[in-house]
Amino acid sequence: MILLVNFGGPRDVDEIFPFLTALLQDRDVVRTNLPVWMHNALFKRIARKRARSIAHDYNSIGGRSPIYFDTEEIAEQLREKLQVPVLTFHRYLPSTHKDSLQAIEKANANVIRVLPLFPQFSYATTGSIARFFAKHLCCKTLSRLRWTTSYSAHPAFISSYQRRLADFLQENQLSADNTLLLFSAHGLPRSFVCTGDIYQAECELSYQRIMQAFPHFVSKLSYQSKFGKGEWIRPYTDETCSSVSTWCEGKTGAVIVPLSFTSDHIETLFEIEQLYLPLLQDQGLTAYRCPALNLAPYWIDALAQIAQDPQWASTQMLIRNPEVSWCCSQPN
Repeated sequence: MILLVNFGGPRDVDEIFPFLTALLQDRDVVRTNLPVWMHNALFKRIARKRARSIAHDYNSIGGRSPIYFDTEEIAEQLREKLQVPVLTFHRYLPSTHKDSLQAIEKANANVIRVLPLFPQFSYATTGSIARFFAKHLCCKTLSRLRWTTSYSAHPAFISSYQRRLADFLQENQLSADNTLLLFSAHGLPRSFVCTGDIYQAECELSYQRIMQAFPHFVSKLSYQSKFGKGEWIRPYTDETCSSVSTWCEGKTGAVIVPLSFTSDHIETLFEIEQLYLPLLQDQGLTAYRCPALNLAPYWIDALAQIAQDPQWASTQMLIRNPEVSWCCSQPN
């Protein structure tokens, strides 16, 4: 049995507020020293305000995030390909949690292979879901979970990205003679990396491995989607786009490649497409957004390979500062 886990995304504009509330109240994502009740109250207010301000952004990409629907479709295709049950879990869609947790608890399998759709490990993504399960699943169920923790350099993942990018370059008749590549990954606070999160190193490894197939291209790796006042890992994608004339080496075209996003959603369809491409165009470049892997058949094949990789980790190994929680196997 496979348990496919992902970020989740609002399925309509009405779901933006609960989605953002769940995201910002997650202390693996937003770390504060506030008491839990104060943290939750503060970030619920911020989520309400933020939901109103970004409703237009979602409306500009069709009024919803595709990530939920893509995750469900990937699960269906993996069921057909591997002939095994595949469950799904969407971290920041609270309305789906009850049914998802019940399905996991009732799963008739000695081993449940957890496959995150996050190629690069972070305590803020895979680690957050591990903590959520540790808090909400029975201890006996937790003991059946076998996590694929990271596949940032897995040959199946790397070859999928190389194929996606090569196909895109060919379709648009782009070459190293006239085009640069800007890989953009989701950002993370610098403090997370300084306290042991390996996400940045994982992104750099993925970038280096993918670029082995494109040795003649000018390229960079940057990080996007910063929010709040603190320092995040650099370079920032918006600044990298605005200063492209300093590193483009005379290239007249640019392709932004979404590195840590395996499915297109608000960060690619709005942020890259509508915010970053214009920054490159303002510098006189012809700018393109390479699609994420989405539902490409070779990506489904790659996930099937990754899901069957013999390496795995337990839930507690993935949690930053794990907490002792109630366990159904302990005596009352």
